[in-house]
Amino acid sequence: MAKTGRKVPFYVYLWPLLKPVRMKFDSTLEERFEAMGNDHVSSSGETPIRKDAFLLSDEEKIDRIRENVRDIMLTLGLDMEDDSLSGTPNRVAKMYVKEIFGGLDPKRRPKASTFKNKYKYGEMLVEKNIIVHSTCEHHMLPIIGKAHIAYISNGTVVGLSKMNRIVDYYAKRPQVQERMNIQIVRELQAVLGTEDVACVIDAKHLCVISRGIRDVESSTVTAEYGGKFKEEAVRREFLDYINLDTNF
Repeated sequence: MAKTGRKVPFYVYLWPLLKPVRMKFDSTLEERFEAMGNDHVSSSGETPIRKDAFLLSDEEKIDRIRENVRDIMLTLGLDMEDDSLSGTPNRVAKMYVKEIFGGLDPKRRPKASTFKNKYKYGEMLVEKNIIVHSTCEHHMLPIIGKAHIAYISNGTVVGLSKMNRIVDYYAKRPQVQERMNIQIVRELQAVLGTEDVACVIDAKHLCVISRGIRDVESSTVTAEYGGKFKEEAVRREFLDYINLDTNF
């Protein structure tokens, strides 16, 4: 064979020797991501959505998800000709797109009407026991609980039901509870034009209850405080309101 006179780069010989190191690194990385999921760690304050997330119509998404769910069920060995199972892929696909993950679509973002605080109410307003139905993004299992929201008006108020709708919007997506807490507070701060907003969420995670440790008693409490709610006395007043008995 004729010599070309070109030297072979040293890394050509080194690369095969690094294979065990690369395999160990890949394994460590996989274990790290698995641990993050099991420990419900969030990597971002924003929902990780791709830029092309809304190029497909809802119907196109339903078609794709239907086939993927069917493939999963077939892989599990289920008889898709059975009357009870044949319609499941379509039901799941519609549920994902239209219901439990509907909050991914910015077109469904609630329009929060605001009003001037004409009655000069100067204390905090608390909306508590708002039902939360969300989905753990690590295991795609339900998160069920209650959110408690408070704000102190700086001249603007928002309709009470709008707070419920904001909670529902950010809950209807694959979520991490901490992130949901932050998103709710940021949204209300933007709507009301004030930093003085707080939110506490107390929820049970089915990924803890029905798998893994299978602890049916524990719940997860998260909180996000803005503005005056970072002051201990104001925060304590809010928490006292949450603990009031409201069994009418």
